[in-house]
Amino acid sequence: MTDLTEFFGEQSPLIKLLPGFQPRAGQAWMAESIAETIANLDRLLIEAGTGTGKTFAYLLPALLSGRKTIISTGTKALPDQLYHRDLPLVGKAIGRPVTTALLKGRANYLCLQRLDQVTEPAAALLDDLNEVREWRFRTSSGDKAELVDVPEDSPIWPLVTSTAENCLGQKCPEYSKCHVVKARKAAPEADLVVVNHHLLLADLP
Repeated sequence: MTDLTEFFGEQSPLIKLLPGFQPRAGQAWMAESIAETIANLDRLLIEAGTGTGKTFAYLLPALLSGRKTIISTGTKALPDQLYHRDLPLVGKAIGRPVTTALLKGRANYLCLQRLDQVTEPAAALLDDLNEVREWRFRTSSGDKAELVDVPEDSPIWPLVTSTAENCLGQKCPEYSKCHVVKARKAAPEADLVVVNHHLLLADLP
């Protein structure tokens, strides 16, 4: 089991990477407990208050364990924070790149086929549609969270994303470029996958 003392002590590499970082005994204990639980393939339940440093206390032992890990969150915003901000920082702290994946429900990804099928909408939606049409050529993930210029609740999104009912699957002419398919193929190859509870539980038998 990896000794996590160096990551949460006075000489932690996080000090240079995370302004305001301070060693916390509770954070170190949590990280060591999680590392031990992973090594023993056991179960552990921890409740910790705000400011304890929970995120790094579970990300570091997970990435250092060498095991494939799923991080599941209760909100939609936290996966983006973990994937785009916290995980790259932790990768720098441990001194090596890590393979990670962010997996969301299909309603969060641009559907190229449905976008091409959209007829000219009401004038109120035209600006949002044009933003999506331009963004399709810039995005590699198709994750609508990238397109901050279009509100999450814009009526354009249901028109350019898919559901299980209207997805054409392998019959879709854009299947080889499908953002949902790419995200789902990337997940099994990653060292760590970030999802939310809703998506994780939806796939349970």
